[in-house]
Amino acid sequence: MTKKIAVINDLSGFGRCSLTAAISVISAMGVQACPLPTAILTAQTGYPSYYCDDYTDKMDYFRSEWEKMGQRFDGIYTGFVAGEMQIRQIFRFLGTFRTPDTFLLVDPVMGDDGTPYPFYTQALLEQMHRLALEADIITPNLTELCLLTGTDYQFLMAKTSSVELIDAIQEIGQTFCRKGPEHVIVTGIRFEDTDGTKKMGNLLVSTAASSLFSFPYIGGSYSGTGDLFASCIAAGSARGDSLPSIIEKAGEFLELALLDSVKENVPRNDGVNYEQYLSLLI
Repeated sequence: MTKKIAVINDLSGFGRCSLTAAISVISAMGVQACPLPTAILTAQTGYPSYYCDDYTDKMDYFRSEWEKMGQRFDGIYTGFVAGEMQIRQIFRFLGTFRTPDTFLLVDPVMGDDGTPYPFYTQALLEQMHRLALEADIITPNLTELCLLTGTDYQFLMAKTSSVELIDAIQEIGQTFCRKGPEHVIVTGIRFEDTDGTKKMGNLLVSTAASSLFSFPYIGGSYSGTGDLFASCIAAGSARGDSLPSIIEKAGEFLELALLDSVKENVPRNDGVNYEQYLSLLI
């Protein structure tokens, strides 16, 4: 039977992110995406103007109606949440639908480049920390890893070599794994290779080991790349693929989409030109 993932995220009309990205990637990988919107936005929040309809008070309708239908899920994947009350709703959803055979992937959307997003609060962090500890896999960027673990972002950025930086991230990730998640995948790590080549890496961490998957740093920063990556991980996990193989494939997919977007001078807020590369994921 077709695998199913409950995808708890916002839906943005423009920005190629969140549910728009997740549904297309997960579907291309042969898995059914069942969306539970946390908010409906005219465009993602990086645009200078947008309208946001908060769905906090509607989230439980999805839970209760799906429960009446007798639905079950192979995975539950959470992304953007508009506040700590939505995470409380997610815990209620988990209480209904999570089983020993249902994985939980948490993409702890809270900030980037050392700066929290405007909606970030201490209460949100506390609830996100609880949720991350319950997950099987989390996919934070470096800023989000620092927020979850109370690490000084500038302390990491002050590392004098790429080896020191990767080693420090590994140690932080493994410490967090010992408290809860089986795997931490730290995304979007910028570093220089031994020959001086600029690279972008994703570090897969477990309590026992870590593996760095890198590709050339193309430049630019685009909306939705984290959503695309996490969606690949979620769908691959539902299919039973190994995490290293999914990370490799997701990296190839995103590299081509980024190259195309830089070439076409796509505005950052519009997200990457990924649609024509979805066939790589089938």
